[in-house]
Amino acid sequence: MTLRTSEAQWDGTLTDGKGRFWTESGEVSGDFSFGTRFGDQPGTNPEELIGAALASCFSMALAADLEKAGHPATSVRATARVDLEKDGAGFTVKRIDLETEANVSDVDDDVFQRIASTTKDMCPISRAIAVPIGMEARRTG
Repeated sequence: MTLRTSEAQWDGTLTDGKGRFWTESGEVSGDFSFGTRFGDQPGTNPEELIGAALASCFSMALAADLEKAGHPATSVRATARVDLEKDGAGFTVKRIDLETEANVSDVDDDVFQRIASTTKDMCPISRAIAVPIGMEARRTG
């Protein structure tokens, strides 16, 4: 079993406090605040991290699935747009839209779409997220 650890700490009140997150590897860390999460202040937030995790997992998984199907890609790029909306008294991630572009030339578009859709549903981070994940897949090359 593989176990990965991330941590975060919040200091202060909701609107005046500040937070910091970091990963076990030390490769990812950052500061966040009420303004970076719910406003337009520059900086990161947990929703950005969810998007990065999904885009990373999906791009790697799609490359693997295309290769397994006999259509290796030279590159796969994915973008995840996480929609955080006010919902009653709080905020909720309502939707994540996943857009991908794979440089793969030897695959029919119907086959590519089927592989991309299955990958979206089966990648470990997709399965960990309980909100609907939309997707737009484009093939280049």
